[in-house]
Amino acid sequence: MKTFLLSLVLCFSAWSAFAQNFTYGQVTHDEMDFDRKKIDSNANAVVLKEFGTACIQKHDISGQLELVFEYHTKIKIYNKNGFSAANIIIPTYKGANYEELITELKASTFNFIDGNFAETVMDRKAVFKENRSKYIQLTKFTLPNLREGAIIEYSYKLKSPRLFNFKTWEFQSDLPKVSSEYQVFIPGIYNYNVSLKGYQKLSDQKAELSKECLRFDGANIDCSKITYLMKDIPAFVEEENMTAPSNFKSAIYFELSDLTYPNGAKTSYTKTWKDVDYELTTDQSFGSQMKKKDIYKDLIAGIIQNAPDDLQKARAIFNYIKKQIKWNNYYGVFSENSIKKSLESRSGSVADINLNLIAALSAANLDAEAVILSTRENGTINKLYPVISDFNYVVAKVNIGDKSYLLDASEPLLPFGLLPLRCINDQGRVINLKKASYWIDLNASQKSITSYILAGKLNAEGKLTGNLITYTQGYAAYNKRKDIQKSGSIDEYVEKIDERLPRIKILHHEIDNLDSIENILTEKYEVEFTVNDGSSNKQFYLSPFFINAITKNPFNLNERNYPVDLGAATDERISIQITLPDQYELLEKPKDMAIGLPESGGKYLLNTSLENNQLSLHQVLQLNKAVYEPSQYLYLKAFYSKIIQNQKSEYLLKKAN
Repeated sequence: MKTFLLSLVLCFSAWSAFAQNFTYGQVTHDEMDFDRKKIDSNANAVVLKEFGTACIQKHDISGQLELVFEYHTKIKIYNKNGFSAANIIIPTYKGANYEELITELKASTFNFIDGNFAETVMDRKAVFKENRSKYIQLTKFTLPNLREGAIIEYSYKLKSPRLFNFKTWEFQSDLPKVSSEYQVFIPGIYNYNVSLKGYQKLSDQKAELSKECLRFDGANIDCSKITYLMKDIPAFVEEENMTAPSNFKSAIYFELSDLTYPNGAKTSYTKTWKDVDYELTTDQSFGSQMKKKDIYKDLIAGIIQNAPDDLQKARAIFNYIKKQIKWNNYYGVFSENSIKKSLESRSGSVADINLNLIAALSAANLDAEAVILSTRENGTINKLYPVISDFNYVVAKVNIGDKSYLLDASEPLLPFGLLPLRCINDQGRVINLKKASYWIDLNASQKSITSYILAGKLNAEGKLTGNLITYTQGYAAYNKRKDIQKSGSIDEYVEKIDERLPRIKILHHEIDNLDSIENILTEKYEVEFTVNDGSSNKQFYLSPFFINAITKNPFNLNERNYPVDLGAATDERISIQITLPDQYELLEKPKDMAIGLPESGGKYLLNTSLENNQLSLHQVLQLNKAVYEPSQYLYLKAFYSKIIQNQKSEYLLKKAN
C-alpha cells in the first residue's frame, strides 16, 4: 500500500462558491451516449461525475462547530448487472451525545424515451434507516424506474460534530469513475495531517486562500481551499484473501494535528505514545480494569489448583474465562461496563472478556499485558502518530519464560495461543501498566493443516468402498469445529457433507477430539461411491481428484495492486490407496508434478502409480507464506492454473490379458 503525505501550498484568491460542482437534473446527450470503452469496456455501470465539498461551520442553534459535507454524483447504468449501482448505502455515526444527520437528500433516474429525457424522482418514503451497530446507522435507498441505459443522480448534505478526521474521500470504488473531485475548506486555526492512500495518483491538486470563511470566538478566520482531482479511475476489484479494502483503495484521509485559538492558545491532538500510554493505563475502562486482579483473589486458587507450572496455570485461566464469559459479538478496546459486571453476568464484549483474562492472569502472578489492534476488516494502523480510534480490539499477552503467547478468550473453539484470523493484521501495540508500550507483529502461531487418507477397494461392479480419515490442525480445525457447532450435531454435520457429495455415500462416521481443541481433530468415515456402472470393466476411466479438488482459480485478475493475505500458511496432503479387483494396466494418468513458487513461497507435488494391483496417489499443496506481495500475484495465478489443468486428467485403466 502506498501512502503520500500532502503538503498545502497556498495562493491568494477571493472566496468563491463551489464552482466545479455540476447542476442537478441536467442530463446531456453526451452523458447518455457515453462509451464505456473509454474507461472500462466490461463495466456494468460508470460514475460519470462525482463532486464533494467539506467545510467547518457554526451550528445555527447550538453555536458549536460542525463539519458540513455535501456529495453529488451521476452514474450511467449499461445493463441489468449494473442495477446494483442504484442501491445506495450512506453510513453515519452516532454516540452517547451526538449523531450525524443527513439532510437535503434527493435522487432521480433519467431514461431516454421517445427522443426525450424522462426524470423519475425518488419518493422520500423509499428512504429507510438501519442500525448496523450501536455506533453506526445506515441510510438506504434504491433509485426508481431503472432501465438499461439509464442515468441515476443523487445528492445529499451531511452534518457531523466529528471534526478529528474531517471527512475522508474515496476516489476509488467498485465502479470505474470518469472524474472524482473533492474540495475542502479548512479554517486556518485547524492543522490537519493529510494523506493519500492507494495506488492511483491525483490528476490535479491546487490550494487557495479563502478569506474570512469562518467566524470563531469573535474573530474572522481564513480558510485553505484545497481541491483534489482524479480522473479515469479504474474500479477497485475485491478478491479473496485480502484485508480491508480501505487499506488499498485510493482515498484522501485527514487527521487533526492541532487547534490554535484566536487568543493564541493551542491544543495538540497529535500525541506521542508516552501520552497515549498514560491515558490508557489510567483510563477507568481500560487500565483500571487491567488492575482489578482482586476480583479473582477468591477464585484463582481453585482455577489453577491442578496446574504444575506457569504455562499450565495460564492455560487453566484461559479455559476458565472462555467458559465463564460469553461473547456478545461486540468489538472494542474499552470495557463497556466493568470486568466485574461482565464476569457476574457471564456476558461481555471482546474488551470485557480479555481485560478479565489479563486481570485473572495477573492474579496468578503471571506477567500479563494488553495488546490493542485493528481487525482485518477495520484496516491497518497509521503508525506515524498514535490515534486510539484506529484500534477496535484488545487481546491478552502472557509472557512465560522466554516465550510470549497472544490470547483471545472470546472464541471458545480456538486453542491456547492461536488468535482468531480477524486479529491477524499487521501489528498491534502492547500496553503495559509499568513500561512503555511497543509494537508487536500479529502473526498466526500455527499453520492451517489438513491431511486426507483414503484406503479403499474397487469391486468388479465398479463400486469403491473404503475408509477416509481426515486430520485437521490450526485454523482448519477451528473452521471444522465451528461448522459442526453451527450444524447443531455431528449427525447433522455429516448429513450436510453427504448432501454436498452426491456421488459419495457415508455409511458410518466417527469424530474424535471435537471438544479437545488442543488436539488434532480427527474425522473417520466409511464411504462408498460408484466409479463406473460395471458394464465396461475391461477398460474404464477413474478420476483420482474426488477429495477437495481444485476447480476454480482464486486468482483471476490480470494484475493485483494489493497483497494476497491468507492470514496463515497452509499445508494440505492427500494420500489415496485403491486396491483393484483384477490386474490392470495404466494406459493414461495425470502427470506427476513438482512445481514451486519463487522464494520458497510454496509447492505442489503429485505422484501417482500402479503397482501390485494398488493404485496410489500422493499430493501435497503448501503455501508457506501468510502474505504474498502484489509482485508475486501472477506466480500464484499460474501456479493454480497448472494444478487445475492437471487435475482435469484421469486414470485410464485396462484389464490385463
